[in-house]
Amino acid sequence: MTPLLNVGLVGFGYAGRTLHAPLIRATPGLRLAAVASRDAATVHAALGAEVVVHGSAETMIDDAPLDLIVLASPNATHAPLARRALQAGRHVVIDKPMALDATEAAPLLPLAREAARVLSVFHNRRFDGDFLTAQALLAAGTLGRITEARLHFDRFRPQVRARWRESGEAGGGLWADLSPHLLDQALQLFGEPIGLSADLMRLRDGAASDDAFECRLRFAGGLRVTLAASMLAALPGPRFALHGTRGSWMSWPLDPQEDALKAGMAPEALPPAAGELCVAGADGGEPQCRPWPTQPGRWRDYYGLMRDAMLGLGPNPVPPEQACRVLALQDLGRAADAARRELPC
Repeated sequence: MTPLLNVGLVGFGYAGRTLHAPLIRATPGLRLAAVASRDAATVHAALGAEVVVHGSAETMIDDAPLDLIVLASPNATHAPLARRALQAGRHVVIDKPMALDATEAAPLLPLAREAARVLSVFHNRRFDGDFLTAQALLAAGTLGRITEARLHFDRFRPQVRARWRESGEAGGGLWADLSPHLLDQALQLFGEPIGLSADLMRLRDGAASDDAFECRLRFAGGLRVTLAASMLAALPGPRFALHGTRGSWMSWPLDPQEDALKAGMAPEALPPAAGELCVAGADGGEPQCRPWPTQPGRWRDYYGLMRDAMLGLGPNPVPPEQACRVLALQDLGRAADAARRELPC
């Protein structure tokens, strides 16, 4: 029988309550045993009285009999709490981004190796249906050689909200929040870029941090990949757009798993996002366009893979080295924005 692994969740805000808690509880072999939160009543109302609530992350990490610590706390706390959890002998999952920058994250890697513990980062967008579909199209060569790609997160939230993600504090802003998803997906799909330029913007009235960005990655062979996000896109464009020598594929809107979780549904309960594929006809003739099935998303796979990694039964679903590479490109994006030019990767 598979051993039951006890999980402690740090933070019960949006990410902890809406994403991590339901996914952990839906994973056989994992038991959400404890939560670090100042609002015990909210935790117990959502998860039941059997979940132990600790007033501080430090107390839960140090004293509770837990196998895995999941950090869904503000970004500035990720590296310090991950260090404490590893030193306490816990496996660790960090919600993206892994740390404020690559320099802060780097010492965690040897610490995890010395402790013989699994350190992983929750890059859940690797399990989006549209990303999985893009991977399959590239692997099959359906679009030929990819010459251009656009990956977007478009939202319409014109009012600045009073929350840490939109404040001017360390770890806030849209670049810190959404570029990890897009950069990670680009690295997984296309490999290492050779140049990066970025424009980080404040577009909303009263914005205290960047609320839009456009980043361009240049690859050997001529491929250009544009990553963009905005809080002022009332008419969102395609989530994915891939253009190649044999055709194009687009997919929109955003993968529905997050909306399903917000509504209290299972991630697979909603239909996948729509897609359209246009490929060249025989002998390069006029493109033939048709709806293209988008694969179902599989966010639940992450915690199943994490469970297996802790038991020595499989690989780490998102190794920290890969998350550090994402952070390095985030750091480079900030430098490129300040320099107003492309910088070499």
